[in-house]
Amino acid sequence: MSVLAAEHNAINLGQGFPDFTMDGDLIALVNNAMQKGHNQYLHMNGLMALRETLSEKMHYLYNATINPETEITITPGGTYAIFTALTTVLHPGDEVIVFEPAYDSYIPTIEINGAIPVRIPLQFPHYSIDWELVKQKISAQTKMIMLNTPHNPTGSVLSAHDIEQLRSIVHNTNIFILCDEVYEHLIFDGLQHQSMLRYPDLLQRSFVCFSFGKTYHCTGWKLGYCVAPTALMQEFRKIHQFNCFSCNSPAQFAVAEYLHHREKYLQLGAVMQKKRDYFAGLMQQTKFKALPSYGSYFQLYSYENISDETEKELAIRLTKEYGVASIPVSVFYKDGTENKVLRFCFAKKESTLEEAVGRLMKV
Repeated sequence: MSVLAAEHNAINLGQGFPDFTMDGDLIALVNNAMQKGHNQYLHMNGLMALRETLSEKMHYLYNATINPETEITITPGGTYAIFTALTTVLHPGDEVIVFEPAYDSYIPTIEINGAIPVRIPLQFPHYSIDWELVKQKISAQTKMIMLNTPHNPTGSVLSAHDIEQLRSIVHNTNIFILCDEVYEHLIFDGLQHQSMLRYPDLLQRSFVCFSFGKTYHCTGWKLGYCVAPTALMQEFRKIHQFNCFSCNSPAQFAVAEYLHHREKYLQLGAVMQKKRDYFAGLMQQTKFKALPSYGSYFQLYSYENISDETEKELAIRLTKEYGVASIPVSVFYKDGTENKVLRFCFAKKESTLEEAVGRLMKV
């Protein structure tokens, strides 16, 4: 869709990246790190100062005690962390519970490891988890449950009820958890992020994946990290050491210092909620109907009152004829499930959103 958007000079509300500038202070810190000569390999597990600061942050936010030496590994992005965590534990024939719509790397990574994705649909239109169905799908082959909160592409979030249901299912089992929490700070409406880091009993069986790119609006830096208990992280690093070895050094020095400014990440939810609300207000002038979004860069919109086209057909037509690119949510289902919804990214400048909605009003 981004290629199509460029071809037709469309406003790209499809791919999830901001079009506004990131904080100049963080850019300056990277430049300073380069000037100081921090341009060579760092330890494969990541800069210790960065891991120590992350450990402090996780204790501050989630009251979690995380050993920076043995339980945190810096990675080239969140998707890499997810790939490595899955590759660490999966063997041919293992089953992994995946909730759809799902971020598009999950199922291919499961399958490339010879494992079997057990796909469970989130309940439309609120995209909640049907835990009774999860219980039915658990088998002797279930190796892992994958979670994503805040959720891409829907903007749904896990609740305290979800955590209790998850606890009851994995209790007295050997089932692992992989939780994709790259949007941890982009959560709205006063809700609390239900991180696996809050729950020691869940954390002991979890790989928890994060992204600095999503937090600090620098997606092109491709820098993230994974948190896991020592025994799991030892195995994670056996894959990591031969796949990446070392991540961007100047960026690690910069983020290690920048993380001390807590207000930078504490204010992110309010900033992005303001963009969500501004976009939603504009979209009320169109025939599209908003579905709830409680986090992430994204909001889904129903077009049931507009067209009988498939999601892909309409997304392509909007790009070509109206100059606005979106993402058909059907592509996040392996079987192409259709609910007549498109995903729009609102992590854009107000002028971008205004121009986009001006075009969508003509649909």
